[in-house]
Amino acid sequence: MRLLKVAGYTVVRLLGNLFESVERPEKLRGKVWLYVVSQNNYDSLKFIEEALPEAVFVAGQRKQIGKYNAVVERLSLRSKLLYYYKFIPLLLHFLKYKKASTTRFFDVLFDAVGFYEVYLRKLQTYKPKAIVFANDHNADARALLLAAKSMGIKTIYIQHASVSPMFPPLAYDLNLLEGQDALDKYKLCGPVEGKVELIGMPKADAYMPFRNKSETIQTIGIGCNLMDDLGEVEKVLIQLTRELPTIRILLRPHPRDTRNFDRLQRISPQISLSDSRSVPTFDYLRQVDVQLSGNSGIHLEAVLLNVWSIFYDFNPKHKLVDYYGFVQHGLIDAMAGPEELIFMLRENMEHKPSVYSRASYFNATVGTPFDGRSAELALKHLREFLL
Repeated sequence: MRLLKVAGYTVVRLLGNLFESVERPEKLRGKVWLYVVSQNNYDSLKFIEEALPEAVFVAGQRKQIGKYNAVVERLSLRSKLLYYYKFIPLLLHFLKYKKASTTRFFDVLFDAVGFYEVYLRKLQTYKPKAIVFANDHNADARALLLAAKSMGIKTIYIQHASVSPMFPPLAYDLNLLEGQDALDKYKLCGPVEGKVELIGMPKADAYMPFRNKSETIQTIGIGCNLMDDLGEVEKVLIQLTRELPTIRILLRPHPRDTRNFDRLQRISPQISLSDSRSVPTFDYLRQVDVQLSGNSGIHLEAVLLNVWSIFYDFNPKHKLVDYYGFVQHGLIDAMAGPEELIFMLRENMEHKPSVYSRASYFNATVGTPFDGRSAELALKHLREFLL
């Protein structure tokens, strides 16, 4: 499969890039670049584009940005093909020091070749005023960061999702993090470079007026991810619908999950599907009183809307740990199995716990005058930095 990925990447992207003219120099020169690698990145940085006239969204030539593909400025990657003579020496070098992971993920190394060289030339040509990143670990984003640092171009990182101690060290001039949790984790990753400000979650601002005020449980949401065993999800759905016949259940597959969820919906009329490709996460969370997921950043977003969020391991064979530390730091509760889950739901059916304050360690604006004004705080720091 990885060999097929390499072959497909070579034909579709590398050779396909040769026949596309994608750059608009007048839109790129001297601007503040908002570099994105996904639709989620775009949503996280949209508030900057709306506030700063010189800001422009930028992505690699064929990078998929979901529904925003047509409105993002593109950097041509035609010349990336010229640097693939470096792949074999790099592969041998990585095999020498990291044999197991290199053998398993050689397609990732293949994809990364040439990004640094191409992006360095783009920066020399367009000389952006600064670059704002929402992703700190993809190969193309890392290459652009290194190229920017080599040229002395200002770099800013805005956290767009929950992080773990397995991320690369912070290496930006200005780091805008959601809360103390993220900073503590990044300190475990390595030395923290640049200035750090804790600004909360700007993308959540618009939803703060819609925090869940219900004291009863009427709707349960189940946010699935790609690691979940659908057999385990099915077991929970069967027991929930049997034991709690008045409860509505909203099942939300991950946007990249192509498995068939229709059969799960057919278990009971109580179950309906939420389309994660078209319904934003916070709009989904506005519809539920309780949220169940395994390891997912959706837990923090749920608690910010005062939705009781519960860690439930839908892949017990792999014995998933508390990856983000949400259980450890009291953000969410954990249920060991369907019996405990149903017992706790019944116990709280008429007095759903208020959980919003639990997020204060993860989100610095909780309970402060900037609650719901994270974008305003981020822009204040950003403008001061760009002066």
